[in-house]
Amino acid sequence: MTKYIIVTGGVLSGLGKGVTTAAIGLILRSRGLRIDVCKIDPYLNVDPGLMNPFQHGEVWVTKDGYEADLDFGHYERFLDVELTRDHNITTGKIYLSVLEKERRGEYLGQTVQIIPHVTDEIKRQILEIARINNPDVLIVEIGGTTGDIESMPFLEALRQLRMELGKENVLFIHVTLVPTLETVGEQKTKPTQHSVKELRGIGIQPDILVCRTRDPLLEETRAKLSLFCDVAKRDVISNHDVKIIYEVPLVMDAQGLGDTILEKLNLRERRHDLRDWARFVSRIKKPKEKVTIAIVGKYTHLHDSYISIVEALKHAAWKLNHEVEILWVEAEELEEEPSLLEELSSAEGILVPGGFGARGAEGKIAAIRYAREKDVPYLGICFGFQLAVVEFARNVAKLEGANSVELDPKAKHPVIDLLPEQRGIEQLGGTMRLGEIKVSIKPGTKAHEIYGRTEVGERHRHRYEVNPVYIPQLESAGLVFSATSDGGRRMEICELPSHFHFLATQFHPEFKSRPRRPAPVFLAFVDAAIRKKAQRES
Repeated sequence: MTKYIIVTGGVLSGLGKGVTTAAIGLILRSRGLRIDVCKIDPYLNVDPGLMNPFQHGEVWVTKDGYEADLDFGHYERFLDVELTRDHNITTGKIYLSVLEKERRGEYLGQTVQIIPHVTDEIKRQILEIARINNPDVLIVEIGGTTGDIESMPFLEALRQLRMELGKENVLFIHVTLVPTLETVGEQKTKPTQHSVKELRGIGIQPDILVCRTRDPLLEETRAKLSLFCDVAKRDVISNHDVKIIYEVPLVMDAQGLGDTILEKLNLRERRHDLRDWARFVSRIKKPKEKVTIAIVGKYTHLHDSYISIVEALKHAAWKLNHEVEILWVEAEELEEEPSLLEELSSAEGILVPGGFGARGAEGKIAAIRYAREKDVPYLGICFGFQLAVVEFARNVAKLEGANSVELDPKAKHPVIDLLPEQRGIEQLGGTMRLGEIKVSIKPGTKAHEIYGRTEVGERHRHRYEVNPVYIPQLESAGLVFSATSDGGRRMEICELPSHFHFLATQFHPEFKSRPRRPAPVFLAFVDAAIRKKAQRES
């Protein structure tokens, strides 16, 4: 029988429940248990695909083409798994399902209510996830904060689940904040006390507290939390700030979290080995030479908008025994003040990530031109691929007025056009070209050198593509399309053979990067940046 760990959050959002959830999964998997994980997002959106990254951070794309919350990235990176659309439950999904059943008459004339109909549907979907993969433990993270009105049906459903399955089968872990007052240096427990009180008012007593704090919990703080929150001292876990998030499982397991969970859920470990992970963390914590990468985007004030990009750069740098330093460049500011382009001179590599819309697009194009003309290693992803084609068309192929129809529907030379299957689509949610698609790589190209294969699977999220009408002109001017998909109809990678390192992908390689297995495209890019740095210093 699958056991359930429910991870809730208190005080404020953005505490790191996703990392905590992923870390718990890694700790339990190191004990030989089969782990699965799912995320509950209480917002009314069916999925986060249409949310502004400024509000919600990046959108993660699963292998099967589902647009998910960024916490999916933490789960996949820590646990080296590939999740699916079934691993995400939202209020939108729940209500859609309930209303469809009501319209079909499945409730037999009953008055449809939050309890029991909505809560039953929540439980059904959670149990279905467990049924599909049959893990020893399913870890369920609830997004948002205890006390949020939209979370109430989910917390009630999980309270019922514990009552129905028994305390030995459902465990509640509450992630909360223990701030430190700078003026006196005191760790304050009152926010946690109030958060636990709120949770208990719903009928849920947390079994374990995971306390986010700047410094390790003091013993007197731990004792006070234990007393006022009715949680044993050993079950108050310090999740203090660390330099590298991949250290979190080691920090929490050292406090006995794994042993406590096994005991409370009546589970036996099959092995106990975090040594390989500990060696990895020890290696990446050692001081290293730095390489500077400029990320030119329009959501740079919220770094979570590009979290997978940053992590993929870190993975690649660690593999090459370096540390990456990010230079954040706001594309819109480059449009307003072109002289700011000179800031890019301090970077050994320039990356333009995915995105949508005209705002900041010309600034990104200016950065791409800078990288091409100054022979600075360049990596473009999705929109960064499309804008690299636009920049090349304008300034090398001499197609005056070249643009993407997304930015200028009446462009004189629409070198980037809407995908044919996107025409006539009325609903925007979940209708892009999404998920893993087979990509064919041409032998003898830089892309083939990077991958060492002629076929790979990479994840996509886009509506626009290179206009096939212009491919002959672009190629005759020197741009190489080194990978394609859909039988050669769609361009997937472009590169400039004469450049130090200039490569862009229509797909998102960051979604497949792992801490100990960096994405090949990122590894090659960071390697080029390191070589460029050595060239500059020689």
